[in-house]
Amino acid sequence: MAAAPPSCCLVAFPPCAKDGLVVFGKNSARPRDEVQEVVYFPAADHEPESKVECTYISIDQVPKTHAIVLSRPAWLWGAEMGANEHGVCIANEAVNAREPAAETEALLGMDLVRLGLERGSTAKEALNVIVALLEEHGQGGSYYEDAGSCHSFQSAYLIVDRQEAWVLETVGKYWAAEKVTEGVRCICNQLSVTTKIDAEHPELRSYAQSQGWWTGEDEFNFSEVFSPADDHLHCCAGKDSLEKQEESITVQTMIDILRDKASGVCVDSETFLTTASAVSVLPQSRSSPCIHYFTGTPDPSRSIFKPFIFVDDVKLVPKTQSPCFGDDDPAKKEPRFQEKPDRRHELYKAHEWARVVIASGQEQGRKLRKTMRELEKQGLEAMEEILASPGPLDPAEVGDLFYDCVDTEIKFFK
Repeated sequence: MAAAPPSCCLVAFPPCAKDGLVVFGKNSARPRDEVQEVVYFPAADHEPESKVECTYISIDQVPKTHAIVLSRPAWLWGAEMGANEHGVCIANEAVNAREPAAETEALLGMDLVRLGLERGSTAKEALNVIVALLEEHGQGGSYYEDAGSCHSFQSAYLIVDRQEAWVLETVGKYWAAEKVTEGVRCICNQLSVTTKIDAEHPELRSYAQSQGWWTGEDEFNFSEVFSPADDHLHCCAGKDSLEKQEESITVQTMIDILRDKASGVCVDSETFLTTASAVSVLPQSRSSPCIHYFTGTPDPSRSIFKPFIFVDDVKLVPKTQSPCFGDDDPAKKEPRFQEKPDRRHELYKAHEWARVVIASGQEQGRKLRKTMRELEKQGLEAMEEILASPGPLDPAEVGDLFYDCVDTEIKFFK
């Protein structure tokens, strides 16, 4: 069984998080050379009986889908993490379980992230969408753009809105979910739901018994029953870091934790790299907008977190979108992945230079990193002003927000 990539998703609720804000963060650990793009899709109405083409299979479309912003591996339809116009955020983790994941092509965990965001206006609604689709279509297929072998995994999700979060962990079509409304919670590449189960597949326990994994006599512990025998639950390093902050967690706290290589939260190994990162701030007061920060580039310690706010006229950002190969895309043709096209977008290419300069450890690299942090700080301070402002948000002021930040970053690198 291939090791699941060591990604990390985190959420902090008030009063651990400051100022009545729910703070959500995710590092996406993926194969080192994989490109992630940041893409926006407006809300849309769909024809009756129309289909939606996911990464490997087509499923029935719904009459209306919400506006979404996604950070996703450029070759697939779904997403590693994203948010919708209603303040719902979802991130996905590949996990290993006692039962091997199906290699048969079905929905990917990442497809279910996008489907949950498109169809759910609260965290609980998104959870219901995901488990219904899981029951109907199953999960399976390769998580990587690799013709050599199929890397399939089970999936875990952190689904968050302004009021609550749900940790949803799945094994095939079976699942368990835990509701979180306070403190901090982390998910990584292991099952973590134990005995606090707030919703579950109706046949979950009988299935575990039929496999001989649970006697029915002890208390039912989901991760103990379904984890591989050699998997010893370790606490996510990000959760440790968040808990040390007590009642002072901010956007900056979350960004700093996602940048921490010493703890292992920020992955930079021979096989895997944190290829993209995201942080979202969800004010519990509905009069304030949710703000979502994306890097769109690898290694958060050498990247800039750029803000995005949902308004009616969001300006599209082609510079964070990878080239489109249509039906000729090797990910769409069978046998799949016979070649790997160049999927780098304009921001990714500009940022490659910055990564090399910073990695050199020279004076130029130190100056560059300092200037990048100053650029980021200006964005963070401007967003703090928006959150502190008593008046309503002017959509005209923020429709170009992400576009302008990306444009400034590229000009700066050039």
